[in-house]
Amino acid sequence: MEEGLKSQREEKAATLRNLGFDPFPAQVDRTHTAEEVISIIAKFSDDQTSDESTKVSITGRIMARRSMGRASFFDIVDGTSRIQILFRKNTLSENLYDNLNLLDLGDFISVKGYPMKTRTGEATVEALDWKVISKSLLPPPEKFHGLKNIELRQRQRYLDLIASDEVKTRFLLRSAITGAIRTYLKQKDYIEVETPILQPEAGGAAAKPFTTHANALNEERYLRISLELYLKRLIIGGYERVFEIGKIFRNEGFSNKHHPEFTMLEAYAAYTSYLDVATLVEDMICTIAKEVLGKTTIQIGDTEVSLEPPWNRITLHDALEKFGDFNLNLYTTTESLAEALRQKRIPLPEKYNYGKLVDVAMSALVEPKLIEPTFLLDYPVELSPLAKRIPGNPKLVERFEAFLGGMELANAYSELNDPIDQRARFEKQKELKAAGDEEVELLDEDFLQALEHGMPPTGGLGIGIDRLVLLLLGEENIREVIFFPQHRNISENQEE
Repeated sequence: MEEGLKSQREEKAATLRNLGFDPFPAQVDRTHTAEEVISIIAKFSDDQTSDESTKVSITGRIMARRSMGRASFFDIVDGTSRIQILFRKNTLSENLYDNLNLLDLGDFISVKGYPMKTRTGEATVEALDWKVISKSLLPPPEKFHGLKNIELRQRQRYLDLIASDEVKTRFLLRSAITGAIRTYLKQKDYIEVETPILQPEAGGAAAKPFTTHANALNEERYLRISLELYLKRLIIGGYERVFEIGKIFRNEGFSNKHHPEFTMLEAYAAYTSYLDVATLVEDMICTIAKEVLGKTTIQIGDTEVSLEPPWNRITLHDALEKFGDFNLNLYTTTESLAEALRQKRIPLPEKYNYGKLVDVAMSALVEPKLIEPTFLLDYPVELSPLAKRIPGNPKLVERFEAFLGGMELANAYSELNDPIDQRARFEKQKELKAAGDEEVELLDEDFLQALEHGMPPTGGLGIGIDRLVLLLLGEENIREVIFFPQHRNISENQEE
């Protein structure tokens, strides 16, 4: 059926060419947007219905049409709004009116005319001239039913945007959120920087990287799994506050809150600690919500959650006891902790160490219960090879994870700046990798050398932008806030 429609539209494009009209012209005249024309009409006096002295030229995609004998009404949409176009047979030349039958839903047209409002008060442009500026060879989604197949909506996001104003607004809000983050950090004297996406070592996180080969160098390269180590190099170089919003790639699985390609904010400030970063996070997210959403509360399920500071603060150990009735101090070895988790029927990963088991316990017993914004503080050193130890308690580090709506939103450290301790922890990670753990922090000699030149005490932060948008907008699946999420390729023999 679609092929038949395409063929019909191709014939109409050919007819336009035969009549001397290019259905894909290079130049377009536009004097006003739809929104601007609507603003002009809004200023009409009470008894005014038209302004023939003001000529406008507007463009947009045809989304609806209605014919009434000697008059036709089209609705067009541009990037600002929707507006009605009136074509009258006695106003247009005969050919121009009759050739309206060459237009289809989805076509882009340019219209010259004057602003008016109908007897029902609808903002309208009465056409004096029109032309096709892009002939659509395939029809748009049917407006009232849209795209019901969720995967198809995500694969063909352009159609999703055409069919749904809600989807279009969602991504406009995403853009506003990232813009508000940039504004906030720049007002705090952070400078925005860019760091390499292709890296000789995949460092800064415990994750499995994507690999590629640099032909010119004849060397393996990795798509970055974190922004951290290069941003720290800039702190070492003398910048005191830096941030980057960039793509991160982790060769891992999919879920409603995980995607292998995602957007991350990382920010680093010299002469601060993880507690200073916590204050920044709660203020920044509250400020962003107020600016973008106009409120400091969000809806999570049936619960209205306030983002106003101060957020809850609790240590990881206390949280396990409070929410999971699990006293971590009773299990000081890997095997005793593993057995305790088995007793609670918590699945264990195939390969694990003490730190990983603590993470498993926290994910199962605590994380789903952290609906209100909460900072979970002070993690085992095994889980955090890049964070500073807590003075007087070398088994724990100055680290927090921020949780909201039962999922991790942010991760922050007092950054480890002792190159001797850092090297020792990297060496420990090498041992874990040799034992078969693919998600460990790799030893980066260049970073260690940079650290040996001296890095001031520094607080570092990572926030997943996709998750932040998901939570602020009340979505449930991370794919709904990513323009083009990853999908398995469809073979020619597969159906959608």
